[in-house]
Amino acid sequence: MNPQKIYILGIESSCDDTSAAILCNGKVLSNVVASQKIHELYGGVVPELASRAHQQNIVPVIDQAIKQAGIDKNDLNAIAFTRGPGLMGSLLVGTSFAKSLALALDIPLIDVNHMQAHILAHFIDEDEFEKPEFPFLAMTISGGHTQIVKVNDHFDMEIIGETIDDAVGEAFDKSAKILGFPYPGGPLIDKYAQLGDPKAYPFPKPKVGDLNFSFSGLKTSVLYFIQKKIKENPNFIEENRNDICASLQYTIINILIDKLKKASKQTGIKRIAIGGGVSANSGIRKALKEGEQKYGWQTFVPKFEYTTDNAAMIGIVGYLKFLKKDFTDMSVVAKARVKF
Repeated sequence: MNPQKIYILGIESSCDDTSAAILCNGKVLSNVVASQKIHELYGGVVPELASRAHQQNIVPVIDQAIKQAGIDKNDLNAIAFTRGPGLMGSLLVGTSFAKSLALALDIPLIDVNHMQAHILAHFIDEDEFEKPEFPFLAMTISGGHTQIVKVNDHFDMEIIGETIDDAVGEAFDKSAKILGFPYPGGPLIDKYAQLGDPKAYPFPKPKVGDLNFSFSGLKTSVLYFIQKKIKENPNFIEENRNDICASLQYTIINILIDKLKKASKQTGIKRIAIGGGVSANSGIRKALKEGEQKYGWQTFVPKFEYTTDNAAMIGIVGYLKFLKKDFTDMSVVAKARVKF
């Protein structure tokens, strides 16, 4: 093994994206993602269909990642994979393949916490992207999670706030469904919001104690609001689409920023990082940058392709664990729910 070059294969299969990446000493050589369009027909991810698609995609995706990186599979020093959290059937595909390939190549196996990976994606060696210094606050926002995490070190993290019901991604997608948008609707709300008036319709902010979040009440208020307006005018959504989306996004962003302000004040930490699929939202990115001027924050936003589920973030955790010789054995099993 050449200590100068450590090649890690990252495998991500927690939900509906099959992804494989090759990293060399923390730098991404390839990051291949196969998305699953089938779920659009059902307005959300169907777990059984997702696991079947992973079985079809995993071999060609990994093969492509290795070829794009310009290496041979025998050059790999370790294989990192998502153990959880996620959909059990999807996780099993990635876990089983990672174990089999590691066994065949006789190289170490590294299990990765998907939510930690969203945070540690900030440590991918990427030109023009600064890595946050410890400690910092990380807000992970995705379809299944909304958390504020105090990050003391790469593997010393403490959740100080989280959602008690729907995650922020669910709030976007479920509201989009109410508006008649196709799945996934979150990116469409972001698109239309940029053309509308964010203060056209004042939606209520849920009252939740301390640093926790709640979005189910907001979703319900959107439903009742739309039902009432459609009774008055059947064309209400079509005629006011941009303003509805702008107002909804404005409310969600305010909820997130208010909690971050409170967390920063309580901890005294002004380094703020975001991760997870919803961090691709343009409004959230803009609000976070504005926080640098308003609140004296130093903000960190990952490269766009490292926000949604991808294997590069799994690979960087694998690299950091490899340096610590933090390996797992073949008895490891996938877990739908995993704590930090």
